[in-house]
Amino acid sequence: MPRFVIHKHHAKRLHYDLRLEMAGVLKSWAVPKEPPKEAGVKRLAIRVEDHKLSYIDFEGIIPEGMYGAGKVEIWDSGTYKMVESKADRLVFEMKGKKLKGTYCLVKFLTKEKKPGWLFFRKSKPE
Repeated sequence: MPRFVIHKHHAKRLHYDLRLEMAGVLKSWAVPKEPPKEAGVKRLAIRVEDHKLSYIDFEGIIPEGMYGAGKVEIWDSGTYKMVESKADRLVFEMKGKKLKGTYCLVKFLTKEKKPGWLFFRKSKPE
């Protein structure tokens, strides 16, 4: 089963990096606020560059002067199962220590016409 990690990243501003193991790399999104544990809470997610799979276990300090300088720690990790994969929509079941359930990443255009993503937990089926 593919893995995921969410890094808590103390860079210029505190944010969280959602990383999904896909196609031999970690597809990554920067999430400015703590990832949602409950349905109904939506978070902005900005697509960033892919990372090597070896980065999934990284915790430590990125030195000043380097891209992403600051403290990085693992906030959550686990496995996931992809339910739906389209260019503008990913639906996946997360089995982590903190995040459990079905989550979505849905692409949209911001007011500035830049691509963004919404990251949220789906309601439990009735």
